[in-house]
Amino acid sequence: MSIRTPTPANRRAFLGQCLGGAVAGGLAGRIARGQGSGQVLPKHLTPETLRAVERGTDYLASTQADDGSWMIGGGQAYPVAMTGLAGTAFLAHGDSPTRGPYARNLQGAVEFLVRCSTPSGLLTGPSQDNGQPMHGHGFALMFLASVYGMITKESLRREVREAIRKAVILTARGQSIHGGWTYVPGTGDEGSVTVTQVQALRAAHNAGFLVPPAVIEEAGKYLEKCRTPEGGIAYSLGSGGGPRLPISAAAVATLYNSGQFDSPIATDCLKYVWDAFQATDAWNKGGGHTYYAHLYAAQAFYMAGDEYWDDYFPETRDHLMSLQADDGSWNGDGIGQVYGTSIAAIILQLPFKYLPVFQR
Repeated sequence: MSIRTPTPANRRAFLGQCLGGAVAGGLAGRIARGQGSGQVLPKHLTPETLRAVERGTDYLASTQADDGSWMIGGGQAYPVAMTGLAGTAFLAHGDSPTRGPYARNLQGAVEFLVRCSTPSGLLTGPSQDNGQPMHGHGFALMFLASVYGMITKESLRREVREAIRKAVILTARGQSIHGGWTYVPGTGDEGSVTVTQVQALRAAHNAGFLVPPAVIEEAGKYLEKCRTPEGGIAYSLGSGGGPRLPISAAAVATLYNSGQFDSPIATDCLKYVWDAFQATDAWNKGGGHTYYAHLYAAQAFYMAGDEYWDDYFPETRDHLMSLQADDGSWNGDGIGQVYGTSIAAIILQLPFKYLPVFQR
């Protein structure tokens, strides 16, 4: 039997009794207070949007395995990555491992990922996420660093602290001589894995862990080396060819995470991504990596300011709501429902600012 939260009706009743605490700020309470009032919810969010998110996070809760992982919807091949992403979606909902309707789900995800901490520091399972562990390592490290300050059980807190400490060291040591990372630590570099590592390190820094500044600086230089004449970012330093829109969107978010809001590369890359998004109203961006592209473009446009967010988010919100399945899930990029649902929930909840790594 999977870990399951209370039914929506019971959850709303429970939330109604907790008006003074953090749980009362949860999504169900926001829906109730948002009815008939345009001043409660952040701009562009509606009760209908929040009900869609609630259905999505309920889907994630209902599909979590007994061991705290997700083994479906992309988790068959990438259980560590999917657990990190699903856990992040619950944090974006405003929950913690001790409070909120998804507290038990968060607790399970934390415990699973702690068990995935290896002696080397790599966060991975027996299959090493289909032999490509660094994506999962990055998503898991970002999640654990984001949830670390919410853990109240001292024994688990110590385990998470040690897992994060070792994971940061593994990431630092796995950086290539050019400044990036690839699917297996220390074997090369490419843009998408580089992005996950920088965001994870930023989350660890936010949580008070020591992150060598030189590692972040070299990652920024790596993205600079991958810049194309169009202003975007190529797949990797040695790949050649033109810019990849999904990786370019991810690069903007990463550069902002590292504090480079006004750097020439961030400015040029944002313009390239923005122009590409403005060129078509279609949801499909970046070929077969549309959810991935929107995950990072949403962060980039949100951090870039209202001029971008006000234009981007309403249409994206409506597209996502139209794509939601009857069971509350989103099937993302052919990877699966856990992947797509986690990304959709993260995007739709960005304005609540529960995750420091995604804030302006």
